[in-house]
Amino acid sequence: MRTKLLNSDFDAVIFDLDGTLVDSMWMWTDIDIEYLSRFGLKFEKKIQLDIAGMSIKETAAYFRDVLGVPQTDEQMVEAWISMSIEKYKHEVALKPHAAEFLEILKKNGVRTAIASSNAIEMIEACLEANSIKDKFDSVVTSNEVKRGKPYPDVYLYAAEKIGVPPERCLVFEDIPAGIMAAKEAGMKAVAVYDKYSEGSDREKHELADYYISDFGEFLNAEGFYA
Repeated sequence: MRTKLLNSDFDAVIFDLDGTLVDSMWMWTDIDIEYLSRFGLKFEKKIQLDIAGMSIKETAAYFRDVLGVPQTDEQMVEAWISMSIEKYKHEVALKPHAAEFLEILKKNGVRTAIASSNAIEMIEACLEANSIKDKFDSVVTSNEVKRGKPYPDVYLYAAEKIGVPPERCLVFEDIPAGIMAAKEAGMKAVAVYDKYSEGSDREKHELADYYISDFGEFLNAEGFYA
């Protein structure tokens, strides 16, 4: 990993949230199982593969039209926000060395943003619970753009919000759909290992410009910020 790139080739770093900065992908299986069971519907792993990268609004449409959940999109989103916030507050932790990495980026004046498929209420609960809300110059969601990942919309919007050209942005992502979104936006992408998506590691290696097991690889590398 050529971490010297952060010294010269990039002015901003944009992060996905779930599975990238925080160890949280496991909770969505729990939430989907519990939520679908309310309507006598069975959870299948294929569901999460189908909705990977979708905005929460797109996910609600999928649950309504494909799975037959008898609720409005608004009711579904409200339920998911409520269920996830409690987990974000009490059960979700940062990935190893993520806090230190963010602190060093902030110290060195690198612009930072979150570009997530989640609702803003979920993101804010997670950032506040892990005491990293002040580390970001902007937080954007796929609900604010026309299309979710793997389309580039949310990453282009994040770059616009922090005033940095796409080609000067480095993206951290944990799933193929997110990596594709970053690349389509004209950005370099770092694939981050996550247990949830380890079955896609080969694809992640092929799609991304770089791959890391955790953020400690940056902190221990020659040429990184002092």
